Amino acid sequence: MRQLIARRLLQTIPMLFFVSIVCFGMIKLAPGDPVLNFVTPNMHPDDIERVRHNLGLDQPAYIQYFHWLKECLTGNLGYSLINHKPVLGQILERLPATAGLVGISIALAVVLAIPFGLLAGAYRNRWVDKLVNLLAYIGISIPLFWLGILFMYFFALKVHWLPSMGMRTIGKESVLDVIKHGILPCSVLTISFLSSYVRYIRSSTIGQLKEDYVQIQYAFGSNQTAILFRHVTKHVLLPVITLLGLSMAELVAGAIITETVFTWPGIGSLTVTAAKGMDYPIIMGVTLFSALMLMLGNLAADLLYSVADPRIKQTR
Repeated sequence: MRQLIARRLLQTIPMLFFVSIVCFGMIKLAPGDPVLNFVTPNMHPDDIERVRHNLGLDQPAYIQYFHWLKECLTGNLGYSLINHKPVLGQILERLPATAGLVGISIALAVVLAIPFGLLAGAYRNRWVDKLVNLLAYIGISIPLFWLGILFMYFFALKVHWLPSMGMRTIGKESVLDVIKHGILPCSVLTISFLSSYVRYIRSSTIGQLKEDYVQIQYAFGSNQTAILFRHVTKHVLLPVITLLGLSMAELVAGAIITETVFTWPGIGSLTVTAAKGMDYPIIMGVTLFSALMLMLGNLAADLLYSVADPRIKQTR
């Protein structure tokens, strides 16, 4: 097990290096110029070139990459072109807001998806399955920004139950105020995750109900509820573990659309601001951080496989 962890961690180094090259190349090929953020209408061309020189953007692309890589190896992921602050510090500052929002949404989605997916798979082609499938398809099809605007219009503007945007009310520092602001964006993300998870669990449940161990449990006199929640659930957890591993990147990359709609001060909104200003050190930092979390999530999923199914551990 230790050798597996060590080998997978070593594999992340060349992968991150490759991701950084691809991301840097795409940024350089994208239209726009970060210097325009500092240009005024009456600025002299010499002053514009001086700004470009101070930002290091007058050098060849490969020189700029190696300068960024040097800063990255020191641990600060470079400095922002807009506010000149360390990128890592800005990511860590917004990480709790994004991790809390996305983490709670994923947890709620998993808790709700397991019973709904099991029931839909157990009662295949019946009214329960058709209802769950209909709701899942609706949740997958609805754009997140439209659902967020709809929730905001009804719950915030019409009935005035919840605040419409932001993370805190000015002048209030209570936890209850943060919870109230997080209900709407958390609900939107939960619906999005839940719709996908239910489909995976339903498909896995249908396959598991055809296995021999299920028929053996029926022969021993077990009822359907006991078989579903005691035996089938253990095998259904495997695709859920895979989904959770892939969702680790979203804890860092953030829900860009949802955070933008609700002006949630997380990494997603930071990425949008950086993209508008062509602040490529922040874009690079968020991309690398999310890629690292995705790799660690896959590693954690592989380790959890061994816990959920001991046969995988014996095979390894």
